[in-house]
Amino acid sequence: MSEPIHAHLQEMVTSNPVVLFMKGSRRFPQCGFSARVVQILDEVVEDYETVNVLADPAMRSGIKTFSDWPTIPQLYIKGEFVGGCDIVTEMFQTGELQKNLGVQETPVDPPAISISDTAAEKLKAALGDEPNALVRVEINANFQQNMGISEAAGPRDLVVQAGGLSFVFDRSSAKRADGLSIGFKEDMRGAGFVLDNPNAPPQVKTITAKQLETMLGEMAAGTSSFQLLDVRTDQERDIAAIAGATQLTDEARDQILTLPKDTTLVFHCHHGGRSQSAAEFFLSEGFTDVYNVAGGIDAWSQTVDAAVPRY
Repeated sequence: MSEPIHAHLQEMVTSNPVVLFMKGSRRFPQCGFSARVVQILDEVVEDYETVNVLADPAMRSGIKTFSDWPTIPQLYIKGEFVGGCDIVTEMFQTGELQKNLGVQETPVDPPAISISDTAAEKLKAALGDEPNALVRVEINANFQQNMGISEAAGPRDLVVQAGGLSFVFDRSSAKRADGLSIGFKEDMRGAGFVLDNPNAPPQVKTITAKQLETMLGEMAAGTSSFQLLDVRTDQERDIAAIAGATQLTDEARDQILTLPKDTTLVFHCHHGGRSQSAAEFFLSEGFTDVYNVAGGIDAWSQTVDAAVPRY
């Protein structure tokens, strides 16, 4: 690492109380780990600096040497290196991150939730020989919801009883869960639990590569219209591309933001992670009909067009 880069990094981490070196920006993260840390910081603190390491290769390699840490993102607080995504997540869950940032937390009430009889029976069957296990429900800042089995509650978790089961929430999830209802749905496409959250804003809708193929056919026939956006890099697009997809450059982003908010937007990347982040950004900007292609162009290559190279 050159001396100018070292000096520049030193100045950034000492002159900003909180600085996050990440892929993308606070409003437009370009990897799932960076997006996770941004979500955490957004919940804890209003103002912090972000540095997009993708915009400067020297910065991207330099911060790894500067911190002696091999991955991005990297968080600094008051000039001290904190860690990457896993460490920041753990500190947030234990409350240590909030203390480091000088944030005074307010009390959180247990959420009122309900569960259908069928869903309760299915969950009890899933618990099997572990009847005392907890059902953990997580709801992130974008109201993406996940439910799984947890062996124990943490010291800051909230436990709620419903349908003869114990549900555990972290503090952030509990704030978003009041009124949550849990059901079970079974149809021709399969079976699974359904979490209906009255607090959730419009969500990014997931489609398969085959469904995208159908949508493109309908657009070619003139029966529908949508914008297909590719969030991958120039190098990736040189390897493989879906015909009709437009690269999501800064200029394309600014142009899309001028469109009516009911414009249908469909995003894809390599495997679906970066495009999910992009879709969530436009959802936050007020767009209401937003889709992400599960599995990205890799799924397209495997299920729709084998002539598109995999990489």
